[in-house]
Amino acid sequence: MNIVIADDYQDCVRHLDCFPKLKDHQVTIYNDTVKDIDQLVQRFEAADALVLIRERTRISAALLERLPNLKLISQTGKISAHLDFPACQARGITVCEGGGTGSATAEMAFLLMLASMRHFTTEVQRLKDGLWQGHLGRQLSGKTLGVLGYGRIGEQVCRVGQAFGANPLVWGSENTQAKAAAHGFAVAASRAAFFEQCDVLSIQLKLSAQTQGYVSAADLACMKPDALLVNTSRAGLIAPGILAQALKAGRPGFAAVDVYEEEPVFGANHPLLALPNCLCTPHLGYVEKDNYEVFFGTAFDNINAFAAGRQQNVAV
Repeated sequence: MNIVIADDYQDCVRHLDCFPKLKDHQVTIYNDTVKDIDQLVQRFEAADALVLIRERTRISAALLERLPNLKLISQTGKISAHLDFPACQARGITVCEGGGTGSATAEMAFLLMLASMRHFTTEVQRLKDGLWQGHLGRQLSGKTLGVLGYGRIGEQVCRVGQAFGANPLVWGSENTQAKAAAHGFAVAASRAAFFEQCDVLSIQLKLSAQTQGYVSAADLACMKPDALLVNTSRAGLIAPGILAQALKAGRPGFAAVDVYEEEPVFGANHPLLALPNCLCTPHLGYVEKDNYEVFFGTAFDNINAFAAGRQQNVAV
């Protein structure tokens, strides 16, 4: 099969242990992202199968109409709004998916929490600049760790936070609240109480039509002036533009974000990057070797099964 792998920013896929699974296929890998539909057609038009790295490229109905050779999309992770699934079904294109454990993203959330609370990057730079201690940080132990959403990753954040000595506090849908309570975690009395009580708030919701813009300006205005907001999930969960405004107003006092409305971000062209009270990283949450071996190993297995006349992990 003719396979195209898009958006391999780090040129790492061909170095994965699982990559030889594609040895019997013709593989083309692109290390950058293009959004123009004509450019995407030029890259994808000969492909029998596409391997998508999460949601980095949008696959629209208009694009699919111009890809008559495409038979299979093997998605790393779960399909989301980036993929017009009904259009795939209408054109007879099989879509397969598969996921990792979520551990890498949970770990990233704590990396951002601890680095922010201890002024880690600033202190490292001070030492390189010939200076010594400059800030008094805070510990996570004893703090109220708000977790917005209680799926696989949200549960991990609660359990790891508890191991650090933090006090997890959950908010989300009724099902979310019931599941968290059944696992022994505290649930906020109300939405307003959740945002008011958090010392650290980690967003772990899944982005959907229902959760788009879930966090409002009013929610952020409820937060403590020394609270930390961490987003390793999706930028679209926060209403557009309001996080930068809230940080300038001082509620919350600090944020750490790994996700942006439009990615990749080049030229430091994002308002959060200019704020001294925001730690920004380039969507590293799931980008980790062990996680990639699972993501791509499954995606490549799905391709080989399809080529052999079988279908597995088909999205429904």
